[in-house]
Amino acid sequence: MDQLADAIYLVYYLFRKEQSLPAIEIVEVAPRDGLQNEARIVSTAHKLELIDRAIVAGARRLEVTSFVNPRRVPQMADADEVVAGLPDRDDVTFIALVLNRRGAERALATRIDELGAVCIASDTFGIRNQGQTSAESLDVARETVALARAAGRSAQITIATAFGCPFEGEVPLDRVVEMAKRAADASPREVALADTIGAAVPGQVSEAVARVAEAIAPLPVRVHFHDTRNTAVANVWAAINAGASVIDAALGGLGGCPFAPGASGNVATEDVLYLLDRSRIATGYDRALAIDVANWLTGVVGRDLSGKVRCAPAFPAVTA
Repeated sequence: MDQLADAIYLVYYLFRKEQSLPAIEIVEVAPRDGLQNEARIVSTAHKLELIDRAIVAGARRLEVTSFVNPRRVPQMADADEVVAGLPDRDDVTFIALVLNRRGAERALATRIDELGAVCIASDTFGIRNQGQTSAESLDVARETVALARAAGRSAQITIATAFGCPFEGEVPLDRVVEMAKRAADASPREVALADTIGAAVPGQVSEAVARVAEAIAPLPVRVHFHDTRNTAVANVWAAINAGASVIDAALGGLGGCPFAPGASGNVATEDVLYLLDRSRIATGYDRALAIDVANWLTGVVGRDLSGKVRCAPAFPAVTA
């Protein structure tokens, strides 16, 4: 009987622990990270419509563009036009990715609300992606936060290749934790761990998020997962249980990186919503509307998308 009682208590404890998970914030990245690797150039009008549709579905933080060299990322050549066309919403935060001081200054000359800075956990990827070593990219990211704060804006720092590099392979977790500490010292809104090539697995994610969360507390931890190896949704769940409170996701599973060979799309927003809705974790999103946007996106990009939930029957089934 004692063993049965212990088992019942364990189930009850885990249930209560799950119910006490906080609401999770989703950063919608389809307009930037989602579209940046698409072969078909998406019009400014369609990008703005995507942003509007995502807001209607519940998005309140959106990565809308990047101020980068248009020769390297042609899809983002209309950054100024996209920001100029954004709706006036006091309840929505619009984010622009920047990789250097020039990009930060360009972004801060617009009405953008928040800058997204990126540092790289591996030298080889940093040089190929940003023309910077890992240490140099962290210095630039810290400078970006300072520029944003001086201009009265917020900024965040993402540590790319935190779970693996396409050129160097495994990335030491100790290195990532130390980078997170230095990033946090710059006082960004949060620090994110990015699985740039979709190599992470849940056990690895749990350890990394827990250690970084402890190292940078009380600053929030954000996570960014690509679904290259079909582990992204499981990694989201592992990250939340380890202390992450902000999740990047892209409607339809759009995404990829021009400088990360083999990297596929981001974890799909609607797939994350199914996971969290069914786990009774609030996000502020309407899953049905998110699925509608993902279906609309297939026509915009001219191809099928990788999200799973939009292709499955509704569950629970809607009855008359």
